[in-house]
Formats: sequence, structure tokens, C-alpha cells
Amino acid sequence: MVSGYLSGVGLIIVASQLPKLLGAPAGVDWFDALLQPATWSGASLLIGITTMAMMLLATRFPSRRVPAVIQGLAAGVAMYWLLALTAFPSLASLDQNSFVIGRFDTGTGGIWGSMVAAWDRFGSAPLPHWDQVIVPALTLAVLLSIDTLKTCLVLDAMSGTRHDSNRELIGQGLGNLASTLFGGTPGSGTMGASLVNRASGGMTKMSGVFAGLWSMLAFLVLTPLLCWLPVAALAGLLLLIGFRMIDWHLFHLARSRVTVLDFMVIIAVVVVAKMVGLIAASALGVVLAILMFIREQIHSATVRHQSSGDVTFSKRVRSRKEREALRKHGASNLIYELQGSLFFGNTDALYRRLEPDLEKARYLILDFQRVQSIDMTAAHMLDRVRAQLAERGATLLLSRLPFTLPTGRNLRGYLKELGVTHSGEEIRIFDDFADALEWVEEETLRALGVHVDEGRPLKLEAFDLFSDMQPSTLAALQRCVQKRFYGAGESIFIAGAPGDSLMLIAHGSVRIDLLLEDTRRMHMATFGRGQFFGEMSFLDHHPHSADVSAVTDTELLILPRSDFDRYAAEDPVMASHVFASLSIALADRLRHTNEELRALESG
Repeated sequence: MVSGYLSGVGLIIVASQLPKLLGAPAGVDWFDALLQPATWSGASLLIGITTMAMMLLATRFPSRRVPAVIQGLAAGVAMYWLLALTAFPSLASLDQNSFVIGRFDTGTGGIWGSMVAAWDRFGSAPLPHWDQVIVPALTLAVLLSIDTLKTCLVLDAMSGTRHDSNRELIGQGLGNLASTLFGGTPGSGTMGASLVNRASGGMTKMSGVFAGLWSMLAFLVLTPLLCWLPVAALAGLLLLIGFRMIDWHLFHLARSRVTVLDFMVIIAVVVVAKMVGLIAASALGVVLAILMFIREQIHSATVRHQSSGDVTFSKRVRSRKEREALRKHGASNLIYELQGSLFFGNTDALYRRLEPDLEKARYLILDFQRVQSIDMTAAHMLDRVRAQLAERGATLLLSRLPFTLPTGRNLRGYLKELGVTHSGEEIRIFDDFADALEWVEEETLRALGVHVDEGRPLKLEAFDLFSDMQPSTLAALQRCVQKRFYGAGESIFIAGAPGDSLMLIAHGSVRIDLLLEDTRRMHMATFGRGQFFGEMSFLDHHPHSADVSAVTDTELLILPRSDFDRYAAEDPVMASHVFASLSIALADRLRHTNEELRALESG
């Protein structure tokens, strides 16, 4: 839209200045002027071409002291006076001279008299009715604000900067208030003047301030000289600026099917800008941009990743028996990671994607971490999914459902108000995706009857790690083991703390967290009864790499490496059994991790 608008402004400038360059009579448009060579003026053409040639030459060989616009204007003025002193003597007089801009009408008292007169009129005029002030003021405020913000967007595109909309509008309002105190009229950051300023070399915010100061100084001091500025010279300058504003690259967009729609939008904005006006072009551009955004959202994927419970597992580290049960019976636990905006345009496509699985799912997890927005149509679709699952006794789970979306909407409150999350056991909400998946796994294992018994604390021989050891070897290992108890929530150790112990969970569960650089914590894993942790420090004597805390009341069997080494020297058979069992267990964990990564990439 910005490219089309900018090109439209450029075409308007070119069309308005071309008759002046040709010297055509006032009121003749550019098309008629081109078709009537008899109306052209040789003097105007010569002055304009000289101005344009000098400006192009100065642009190719730029000077840091004199801008190209000034050099071009000076060349045009010089050509004007050369013609006035030689072939066209009438150009030396201001009377009936259409080749120059002519005398300025500054009123009876000049600029200062105009200010005083404005204050006199304000004091003597009766107060207008409120609707004569409020309605025009609001209309001007809206139109001028749109004009300013639109100009800012174009300048951002040209300069690679970013404007502060609030600051620009506040400055515009204060400037207009100050202007009225001196008899001025409301204004805005207009496109034409801003682009001419940019094309003339103005690169900073102060360029606009100095442009105003120099204009004021020229009006006060140089009025007798300004009236001699050739119209053709100014037209030549503006013609070049207008041509440079046109985005000639846009025609390349028509060559590709991928960008042809963008080309059509730009052309539509250009045509409306030239044939109707800039305000209409702005409105059309906004409407087309909205329609293109909706079209893009409709065709964008709302499912980022799809998986099932037989290939994707929670962060709870489970026994081999539990994992085998989940691999065999977890296919009906379905997982969808959603993304983007869920709205009326893509809700039906999302439902069609989910519909085949609604007939076979026992548990359906919808993850909302990457969802940007949701409307009422999408909310009703979720309720429809919930109801369809509930008819079969299945459960819908919503994970990482944000309290506040990027749009500012409270998503949880929104779904609650619509009645989507008021359905008891038919729908469950979890703050974390891993917690939702762990709950589904627990329910699945409980239904299969393979859930680990959380009764008495395990003895050393009951751990899978040592299940194939001989009683004599276990007895030797038992001498190295210590018992320790931790309450729920109590820290077992933190990252960076020294340690060399292998820790076995006889009862309860622990949580492994990795501390990130921005003080956030990443939940790495949860270990339950029968599992072990701390093996890295046990093997290499390095400090712990993560934080570990007890989730529930926990009993640990701790095997310090220092004690183990002392007894290992006396019983090398016991030591070899421990290292062999530990290697097999770690290999099994790594194999399980590889399977999850493969499933993630293939999903």
C-alpha cells in the first residue's frame, strides 16, 4: 500500500507539473498539453530542461555544501535571465509575466499586520455555536492525523527508520494550537512537502524545522527576489522528484504468480490516487490490506505440530514397562499444537483437520502457546469439539492457555464467559503442556493397570538399575548407600553445587529444572519412584548442571562416589556391575530421547 501510495503521489506531481514545464496555458491538463504542441513555450522548455539537467548532474556528482535542488534552481534562474537579456526581453518585467511566480500579496501590514488583524477579528466576532466548532474540529483532527501517520509510514519506508505515532500526533496538535495564536490554519505532515524535503537532502527531524525557518526568513526578507523564480524551473525540480517517488520496481511484481496480487493492489492504489484523490487511495489501500491479511490468515496453517501419546511423552521419566505400555496403547492420546489466529476464516478448516480424530481419541490435547488471537467462532468450535468428545466419554485438554493474548484479550476469561470451560470433567485446563501430557499418561497407565505402586519405599534390589545383580553383589553395594528424606518443595541441590552422588528414588518424586539466563526455569524432567538422577556428577565429579527439588515427600537412597570408590577397590566385581548397569540405563534413556526427537521432526 505504501509503495502504491508513494507512486500515486509521484504521478500526481508529474501530471500537475508537466503542463507548467511545457508552458501550456493555465487550466490545461497534462494529457491535453501533450496533444497540443502548438501551445508549448520554447522558453519554458529550455528553462525546465536546463534545471533538470543541472539537478541530474549535481546528483551524479554531489556536493556536500550545495544541494542538488539549489544547483538545479540556480541553473534555471540563470537560463531565465539569459533568455530575458537576449531572445525574450519581455521576461525582464513582472507585468503580465506568466513565466515567474509573481508578486506576493502580504496584506496591508505584512505578516505582523496579518497576525494583529486575526486577533482583532477573534476579539470582535461573536462566539459560534458548539456544533460549528466541535464537528469541524473532530473532522480536521481525524483527517490530519491520518495524513500525518500516512506520511510517516512512507518516510519510514524510504529512510528505514520508525516513527513514534503518539509523539508525532501530540506534536502536530501542539503545533496547530500555536499556529492559531498567530492567525494560522490547521495543518499536518503533508506528503508532498515531506517528500520534497527528503529528496532535497533533508535527513533528520531538524530539516523540517529549518525548512520552516528559512521559508519564514525568505518571506520576510527575500520577497522581492522570490517573485522572479521561474515557474518552469520549479516544475522541472518537482518533475524529477515525482519521477523518483514512483516505485518502478513494482512492475517486476507482475512477472511472478506469487506477487501478482501485490502488483494489482499497488496499481489499484495508484489509479485511485490519480483519478480520485489521496484520501480515497488511503482508504482503498487500508481495505485491500485488511482483505489480503484475512486471505493470508485463512490459508495459513493453524496446526504447527500433530502427534500422539505413543511417540510423544511427558517429561516424567518412566520405567521400561510403563514406556512399553504407552507405546502400545497411547495412539488414542492425540496432541495438536495450535498457532496463529483462530477466527471465522480458518475455524472450519481447523475443525475438518480435527474431525477424523474426534471419533477415535480418548484424550485430545490442544496446546495454545503460539495462538495469537481467537474469536467467538473459534470458541464455539472448541465447545463443539468438547461436546463431541464427551458423547464418547473422551476428554478435551487445553494446555498453556494464556491469561492474556498479544491483542490484550484475557483468553481464559473469554472462554469462561462463553461457557467453553464450564463443563466439569469433560474439559481440563493445564498451565503447562508437560503437565497435561503427564496427566493423560497417568490416566492411561491407571486404566491399563500398569501404574507404579506408590506404597512402601523401594529397597535397593527392587530398582531396575540393580535387578540383575547377585545377592552378594547387592550386599556389598548396600554398604555404600545412605538414606535421606526431603519434604515436598524442598531443594535437594542447585546448579553449580559440588556433588558426586548417584541418587535413587525409593519413594516420592523429584523435579529437574534448568535455570536460564533471564532467570526463567525450564522444566527438564520429573523422576518418580524407582528412577535415579545425579549420574553425571557421579561419573565425572563435576558440579551439578541443574536444580533438583522434591515434588512430594521423598526418600532417597544416596550412593556417594567417594564411598563407592573405597569399597570398589575391595570388590571390583561390584564396581563393574554398577558401571555396566548404569551404562545400560543411560543408553536406554538416550534411545528413548532419540525416538522422541525423531517423532518431533517427522510430525
